[in-house]
Amino acid sequence: MADLGALSAAAIARGVAAGSLPAEAVARAALGRIAAHDGRVGAFTHVATERALATARALDAARAAGHLLGPLAGVPFAVKNLFDLAGVPTLAGSRIERDAAPAGRDAALVERMEAAGAVCLGALNMGEYAYDFTGENAHDGPSRNPHDLGRMSGGSSGGSAAAVAAGFVPLALGSDTNGSIRVPSSLCGTFGLKPTYGRLGRARTFPFVASLDHLGPFARSAEDLALCYDALQGPDPDDAGCANRAAEPTLGLLERGAAGLRVAVAGGYFAADDVPDARDAVARCAAALGATRRVELPGAARARAAAFLVTATEGAALHLDRLRARAQDFDPAVRDRLLAGAMVPAAWVAQAQKARRRFAEEAARAFDGVDIILAPATPSRAPRLGQATMRVGALDLPVRANLGLYTQPISCIGLPVAAVPVWLDGGLPIGVQVIAPPWREDLALRVAAALEAAGVARAPVAPL
Repeated sequence: MADLGALSAAAIARGVAAGSLPAEAVARAALGRIAAHDGRVGAFTHVATERALATARALDAARAAGHLLGPLAGVPFAVKNLFDLAGVPTLAGSRIERDAAPAGRDAALVERMEAAGAVCLGALNMGEYAYDFTGENAHDGPSRNPHDLGRMSGGSSGGSAAAVAAGFVPLALGSDTNGSIRVPSSLCGTFGLKPTYGRLGRARTFPFVASLDHLGPFARSAEDLALCYDALQGPDPDDAGCANRAAEPTLGLLERGAAGLRVAVAGGYFAADDVPDARDAVARCAAALGATRRVELPGAARARAAAFLVTATEGAALHLDRLRARAQDFDPAVRDRLLAGAMVPAAWVAQAQKARRRFAEEAARAFDGVDIILAPATPSRAPRLGQATMRVGALDLPVRANLGLYTQPISCIGLPVAAVPVWLDGGLPIGVQVIAPPWREDLALRVAAALEAAGVARAPVAPL
């Protein structure tokens, strides 16, 4: 089991189902790797040792009794600490929620993972109340980038990306409101999927911005990403925002790769800045796919501004009582943005919603002629911990707000995106967004698989 950190979810599931790999041994090896290394990484806020071992033993007993196991049999996973885990307080990265009662039931997606045979190892570090792009938590400390422990993991799902990149688990779940799956995937060098808004149920997770919140998986391969995503699909009667849409499996489609797909590169807003690493990563993906066409999305800057306003105002409304009662217990960087959001005029919000609708119409027209659009995931590779500004073109911009420069417009209209990690010279990855039309996660995953097969995208375990 010493090499567990490098095993894929698919390989573990095959081994456990066949009986050649005991689920308990897999779980113990993963827990041992966490114990040995997470003190330096900071990915976990709660390690569910007894739960994991009990689940693994039950799987081994079921297999020994001749029962068929699920598609994620014995696969360790962990979840951002805004997912409810029964018996554990749901922190949402905050100090305030530590006083809350333990969750009475698992989140819907945790239940689906375990129904598919996966083994939950615990809860993962995140930015406070998911209002973060850095992975630096004021209460639990930063989740560090496993490929360089002096650098950011990204946020707000930084612990999820770090846990996968570090080889603690092959799969993790996170959330993405403005880029919180795609930004950490880019900085930590993992694959990530932000599905279409409404595709995956959010029941029993701590919300941030209801009209923008998405949930999704992290993995170290396109195959594992699709395997996990397929297990999560289906209507969620406890989430009014979840589409009543049957599961549409993607795993069996990956072998098609990018064959027959019309792929374009996003121009305009997504190519306007002098960001060499981001530009080169997109160019490398485009070359591998033979993509020479460019498409314009002229409303992207307005859509990003709209996302800022919607995030600030909806987030402020959610937290207004906490701000009144316990303002001193917030991370000041989060508190101040929420307070500002509480004072935004209603007319501005109305304009933001109009901008969202216009941008959604523009994107729909763009997809009339193409199947996939490539765009940068972040303006740069991982900044250093504590770094306040970064260079974007001729400007020094605040890191905390601008790591989501290219993800926010896409979040604003809920399109599905696979983030793929590209490794340029210099030792750290940077991500590319593979953007698909609504409900076509299968296309984004096929292109991610094609880029992986071509050797352009890869997600190695960090050598801790």
